[in-house]
Amino acid sequence: MDFSTARGSAKLSLTAASLAVTALLAADPEIAVAQNAQSDGFAAARAGAIEHAQKMRRLFPDIDEDTQATPPVIPELEIDLDSGGAIATFQPKGSTVTAENGFFQNLGTNGRTCFTCHQPQDGWSLSARHAKDRFHANSNDPLFRLVDGATCPSDDVSTHRAKRKAYSLLLARGLIRIGLPIPSSGLEFQITDVNDPYGCNTNPMTGLTGSTTGTVSVYRRPLPAANLGFLSAIMWDGREPSLFSQAVDATLGHAQGAVAPTGTQQQQIVTFEGCTGVNTPALCANTPAGAGVFTAQIFDDAGQFLFSKGANGGPISLSQQVTKFFLGVNDPLGQNPTGAPFSAEVFDLYSSWGNLHGHSPKSERRQAIARGEELFNTTNINITGVAGLNDALNQPNIPGFCGTCHDTPNVGNHSVKAPLNIGVANAGATSPPALDITGLPVFTIWCTNGPLTGQMFEVTDPGRALITGKCADIGKVKGPILRGLAARAPYFHNGSAATLADVVEFYNKRFDIGFTDQERADLVAFLSAL
Repeated sequence: MDFSTARGSAKLSLTAASLAVTALLAADPEIAVAQNAQSDGFAAARAGAIEHAQKMRRLFPDIDEDTQATPPVIPELEIDLDSGGAIATFQPKGSTVTAENGFFQNLGTNGRTCFTCHQPQDGWSLSARHAKDRFHANSNDPLFRLVDGATCPSDDVSTHRAKRKAYSLLLARGLIRIGLPIPSSGLEFQITDVNDPYGCNTNPMTGLTGSTTGTVSVYRRPLPAANLGFLSAIMWDGREPSLFSQAVDATLGHAQGAVAPTGTQQQQIVTFEGCTGVNTPALCANTPAGAGVFTAQIFDDAGQFLFSKGANGGPISLSQQVTKFFLGVNDPLGQNPTGAPFSAEVFDLYSSWGNLHGHSPKSERRQAIARGEELFNTTNINITGVAGLNDALNQPNIPGFCGTCHDTPNVGNHSVKAPLNIGVANAGATSPPALDITGLPVFTIWCTNGPLTGQMFEVTDPGRALITGKCADIGKVKGPILRGLAARAPYFHNGSAATLADVVEFYNKRFDIGFTDQERADLVAFLSAL
């Protein structure tokens, strides 16, 4: 089969899949009831996480009291060096005076602000490299707090050496501990065993109190606090209904606040971040149009400026695209409300560079970035074993592309709520290829109710199942926004890919794609330029 025929076959298959999804949704009279129950489960998970954080504050108070160092102003355009060039921050509405915005204010009890874990040089996330730098500069930095910076709140931090051990996952992988309760309603599984090198899950004071009760500690990467107007789901497991609730929960949880931020403070935080207008339009009514912070790679060490010679890299052009985003845009499974067909040509930032010639380092790098973008758009992938996709459609093989799961144009996240398990959280015999999951706890989960009764899972993170209680959601997380990747290593929700080369090799092996060395290098060049 030639390339054009293969692509046509893939699109036909996806069209058939979209019809199946549409029919499934239309035919199920229990969808609304299930969604209401799900909302209740999300609220219970969020409340349980806050209760756990507050309990840890009482049981294991921090001995360090340093507050967050914050610049007086975040300028309209800020450029920071990263490992491959430079990352840029752009605010269409102008600069932000930090003293006048709740995002940068100490609203908790442990010296933290939102800015503690979301800074511009890390693409408004947190890189492991800068976590190490901050520890070496000042191990009392508010980033290093027991509640979630340590492997467990009960860790010894009485000496510098003890702190290094306690904050080992934060330093090595940029991971934050998340304590979530096992759902009490509609639970379909038991956690029959935990291999936890830190003892946090196995200690009843900080973790599980039984196979179906207590708190589960998982370790996840902080998501960026920028480009949020493109979000279809908030948090890795989608547990937050809005950025307003997320601001409250982060203050009461990560900052261990005694009281929730006021309505005014919540609005300041969301105005700085950028409201999810298409997701929560009523809540975003008071957020000025065009507000928010955008981040993207703007300069490549070899390719230089990513917005020259017809290219559209950088955060300024990205900010201009948010008005084109809507839930379901370019969705491959028939959930685009306009009815427009899916296009695998998700990115066109560097298409103009595909026509460049020359052999200078700059020209060759730009050509590599353009080839990588083309590979992202056109590589045929036989999608197999993806929970939330293959099982939901009852299709063991789905011809697709990178854009099948990264469909939002020039952004790369899911344009609908579509949590998937591609195997990153797997452990044991099904451990993910090319990824490093050492040092993460491993949960053995036995399904006792529901469609998957009798099945066993080994995972480093139960994922969305900790919110819904459903076995079908074990290991599922959302696909994050891809812009600004170069600044926020390591990758995936559990930090198991140290570099973008590891990310590419995981997909190459997981789906048996067969990339050549040149194709791997080109894809890494493209991803580094996002």
